[in-house]
Amino acid sequence: YLIAGVLLGPHGFAVIEDEESTQRLGAVGVVILLFFVGTEVSLPKLAKRWRVALIGTLLQVCGSVAFVAILGAFLEWPLSRILLLGFVISLSSTAVVIRLLQGWGELESPVGQDVVAVLLAQDLAIVPMLLTLQVLGGQEIEPGALALQIVGGIAFLGCLGWLMTGREVRLPLARSLREDHELQVFTALILCFGLALLTGFLGLSTALGAFLAGVIVASARETHWVTQRLESFRVVFVALFFFSVGTLIDLAFVRENAVVLALLLLGIVVTNTLLNAGILRGLGVPWRTSLYAGAFLSQIGEFSFVLAAVGLQAGFVSIYGYQTTVATIALTLVTSPIWIALTKRIVKPELDSAQAPPGAEPPPAS
Repeated sequence: YLIAGVLLGPHGFAVIEDEESTQRLGAVGVVILLFFVGTEVSLPKLAKRWRVALIGTLLQVCGSVAFVAILGAFLEWPLSRILLLGFVISLSSTAVVIRLLQGWGELESPVGQDVVAVLLAQDLAIVPMLLTLQVLGGQEIEPGALALQIVGGIAFLGCLGWLMTGREVRLPLARSLREDHELQVFTALILCFGLALLTGFLGLSTALGAFLAGVIVASARETHWVTQRLESFRVVFVALFFFSVGTLIDLAFVRENAVVLALLLLGIVVTNTLLNAGILRGLGVPWRTSLYAGAFLSQIGEFSFVLAAVGLQAGFVSIYGYQTTVATIALTLVTSPIWIALTKRIVKPELDSAQAPPGAEPPPAS
């Protein structure tokens, strides 16, 4: 999908020239993907990892900003640029990571639960990041918008807390849903995009609303029809997301700045892996398992494109700096599956042992 985006996009053979519409369709793919994650994730298991989600994400963002601050001290960067780039590299890709976890059957594993918890916390962290950049850019923060974001965040956490108690949700027209396939499709889509629209209106990530919709559907009776009816939607729109990322890669720009981009790519991937691994190790996760989880969080996420655009508009980075940032984000998304697979190949023996139930025999050596 990524390679197809590079070849068919505006910087390749220009078969697809409407880049803005492609990006919007790709954003829909992230929303649908988070909806399915909500239907599959176990909330009780996720709740046990609140320390990883909150403390881990906070330390990760601070560590990323500190890393950029060290680099910025040598290059004499202003505080606004340091914070912008620190925020950019601190966010990981929900779409890439969850797609790999699902494909490898590790979404419900301890590593998968830790990674998903961090990804959800990062989605919530986007709000204060955007507010910080707006303040540094001299933009006035509207009290009404800030109040909506606070109310939305509290409401989101409150709904998750209520669902974690094991309450069963009763969907409207439940009896009709069992027999009417068309009603099943539209009910799921209305919940998914309705709550995504609501969280977007409240100033939060639309992906959070879709995730909450998935959790609600999973808490209702007889929801096996969701996967059966919407699987084709997920395949198409998630494919469009990866395709849209490929369209952002300008091969001419990559060739002209190959050395710089290669150094940035290597530095960011290695730094993010080690930083996240160190934080998880400090929270009690075994070293090799921490490295595996750190590899999952090593790339720069899709929401960093939004932060980069805000930084360009505010004048924190130049056009060249913006293009370099976008190219680096896209390249980390392209190379991330290879890096994660390589790390998995190295740490897998201990990973199996770490995830085995108490008293279970360790797997035989290969």
